[in-house]
Amino acid sequence: MPPFPLPPSLEDLQQKLTTALRPWDRSVQFWVRAADIYSSYKVCQLRTTFVKDREKQEAMWERQHEHAAEKLYSLCTDLGGLFLKFAQIVGKPDLAPAAWVRRLVTLCDKAPSTPFPVVCRILEEELGQNFSDLFERFDVEPVGSASIAQVHRARLRSAKIDVAVQHPGVQHLMMVDIRNLQAFVLLLQKTDIKFDLFSLTKEAEKQIGYEFDFLREAEAMEKIRLFLHANNKKVPVLVPRAIHSMVTRKVLIMDFISGIPILNLGNEIARRGIDPDGNVAAMAKQKILKNLTLAYGQMILKSGFFHADPHPGNILICKDSEASRVA
Repeated sequence: MPPFPLPPSLEDLQQKLTTALRPWDRSVQFWVRAADIYSSYKVCQLRTTFVKDREKQEAMWERQHEHAAEKLYSLCTDLGGLFLKFAQIVGKPDLAPAAWVRRLVTLCDKAPSTPFPVVCRILEEELGQNFSDLFERFDVEPVGSASIAQVHRARLRSAKIDVAVQHPGVQHLMMVDIRNLQAFVLLLQKTDIKFDLFSLTKEAEKQIGYEFDFLREAEAMEKIRLFLHANNKKVPVLVPRAIHSMVTRKVLIMDFISGIPILNLGNEIARRGIDPDGNVAAMAKQKILKNLTLAYGQMILKSGFFHADPHPGNILICKDSEASRVA
């Protein structure tokens, strides 16, 4: 006679309850915060109608953008997930007020990280081996945590590698987030926006779904890496090589490339004793921009297959003497 199953522990029940309630909690937080930001803009809109001076109106709107940027930053950092993706898209000068761009551009790798024991469990389940048998060394703290995954440094067969591990449950939460965002956009279209923003969110829903398949991402990385190696040798743009025998839908292991996040380039230039606003720094930045532009020109015009997510968190500047190599 088989033994009776043990009753679930208090910790298990708490974890299951937290998981079940998390989508509801996120939805409530989103709507409360979105309503707060929206209403503040409507109040500002009303106040400016009583001000005739154009410069004063612009100053009022600038203060409102600064105020809203802080609230939007808090929403994105607290909820993470899709809203970090939203920050990457909206945080561009051609899409959002300058105050938003200044605040949101720093959100590239600020997502909450998954606890290390959970990371170990995911790696064991995905790769089918005990964690202790997988790596020679594995850094407990991630070097970065983004909306879908976090990255750890490790060593495999004496070689440095980066290990990307998908956050558990993130796909379901992102789908909850995008449904809330779509409902909010429909509301805006009825009250304020005079163009079809909802269709953009539907396309975003489709494209974001692809990002949860790291097997697909590894294939795309390899295709671009081989193309640039063969066709763009004069421009030093590097793409990490995926270790395909250790890639699953939720785990992506690739070669380690040492580099400086592009947003930290100014600090690195200053650390070397160079004026970040001087001519030498300007020439280095211009060379980086040229390399990226040439690489994208090759990908788009010659290959037709290109990296479509070039936000600052996806670009590293390699640490050579000219600070011009891009990964």
